[in-house]
Amino acid sequence: MKKYMSLVLFAHSVFALPFAIIGFFLAVSTTSYDFDWKLFALMLLCMVTARNAAMAFNRYLDRDVDALNPRTAVRDIPAGRISPSAALTFTIVNCLIFTVATYFINPMCLLLSPIALFVILFYSYMKRISPLCHFVLGLGLGLAPVGAYLAVTGQFNIVPIWYGLAVLTWVSGFDIIFALQDEEFDRAHNLQSIPANYGVKKAMRISELLHVFSFIFVLLPAFTIEVGVLYYIGVALYGALLIYQHRIVSPTDLSRVDKAFMTTNGIASVVFSCFYLLDVLTNHWKL
Repeated sequence: MKKYMSLVLFAHSVFALPFAIIGFFLAVSTTSYDFDWKLFALMLLCMVTARNAAMAFNRYLDRDVDALNPRTAVRDIPAGRISPSAALTFTIVNCLIFTVATYFINPMCLLLSPIALFVILFYSYMKRISPLCHFVLGLGLGLAPVGAYLAVTGQFNIVPIWYGLAVLTWVSGFDIIFALQDEEFDRAHNLQSIPANYGVKKAMRISELLHVFSFIFVLLPAFTIEVGVLYYIGVALYGALLIYQHRIVSPTDLSRVDKAFMTTNGIASVVFSCFYLLDVLTNHWKL
């Protein structure tokens, strides 16, 4: 199990999972539906298995390329800790668990489950096809708040879509920053990414623009649903952390890309979700 958790980098669940929880509590706090522990557990199961499948499949598909890149040669498959067949089996098992879990949630989630799986698995091919790969990754994670809202209500709503767009632009932006490390390698091996196609400086500007949009999207719900001061504090901190990661990474200094990618973005997601939940608790439940 420890090897599989390393394969899928389970700690990176901190990116989308908090927004899935936001989507779930958004549905509970703005509709007539009550909180249901069983439904909440099924939603979490879908989040974990979908991400496991996506990451394991990505590692499986990239195994040959990873072996050539000094930065990724230490990953589990090229390093020989997990076999390609075991990674593929792990992917299939998680896809099956995800689909079964959606069956027990509601018909809408079951109907949409193949589309969700297609998006999150197709990302692994995109780096061979188009520099838009960053946006496909963002779309995959952006499904989290929308899917969690659907799990409760079985219906679409504009507010979780705004959160989904916030995740899409946020993840796309920081994935571009992360890809800066492999600009030369990607170009040499005909792999597609925004840094490899447009250079470091333009990639940084695109990332900054995406994060401006992400900030706007987390602010938009305040004009549709009732929020309090804690929500605005969360938005402000989220924006500050987005700015911070662009301050510590520059075209001439990529030494802190990992810090910007994992630490800062993980904190941004968790902090914003915590302030959102505190705001819901103090306003919806009048604590």
